[in-house]
Amino acid sequence: MTQSNSPDPRPGFLRRIWNWFWTPSAVLSVGFTLIAGFLAGILFWGGFHWSMEATNTEEFCTGCHTMETNLGEYRETIHYNNHSGVRAICSDCHVPKEWNHKVKAKVMAVKDVYHELMGTIDTPEKYEDHRLAMAAQTWKKMKQSDSRECRNCHNFEYMDFTIQETRAAKEHQRAIDTNMTCIDCHQGIAHQLPEGYLQEYKRVVEELDMSTPQKDAMINVNGIRTYLNPNENSGG
Repeated sequence: MTQSNSPDPRPGFLRRIWNWFWTPSAVLSVGFTLIAGFLAGILFWGGFHWSMEATNTEEFCTGCHTMETNLGEYRETIHYNNHSGVRAICSDCHVPKEWNHKVKAKVMAVKDVYHELMGTIDTPEKYEDHRLAMAAQTWKKMKQSDSRECRNCHNFEYMDFTIQETRAAKEHQRAIDTNMTCIDCHQGIAHQLPEGYLQEYKRVVEELDMSTPQKDAMINVNGIRTYLNPNENSGG
């Protein structure tokens, strides 16, 4: 077998790489590229984070004409004005705190922009026609997340049942014992309840293949306690 007399190209190649690495202009070029990429990453992340937070403000959420109804109803509830001075704004209830869930919520919100542009609920009449469907969509999301956004402020672990009124303490204990979630009892706390909401909520629960709320489950409607069963005695 004949042996090639051509020189091995590898030493020359490695030498060129070595020389290039130690050439000042090459080092500066690589360093500039890394620094530029790092700064670009910071600017991108900062801009992305800023946009996420900017779209969480109450001013942004209520900036659309179709949100005027929601805003008016919300201002009449305890989440807007209360004895503690703690206010829950739109994003506290509708935007998750966890990063992955927050990004998903922002992506899903694109449909709201579409319906705003299409004028789906741009009149009081249209709004009322869609109120039940919109409420059902929110109930379904909250059931699936175990009322995740409610628990950012309200958590059974933080509650002192001894200073709650008797009925509230009893219902909260029952919720713990029967694995209920906040939305099972507390509906209409920020927006008016649509006609037929009891039947629609039961349908949502059944659709999710969950047990329906007990017949005496309490619902808090703008501070007034009522029950899933309209005939249920509301006495103490």
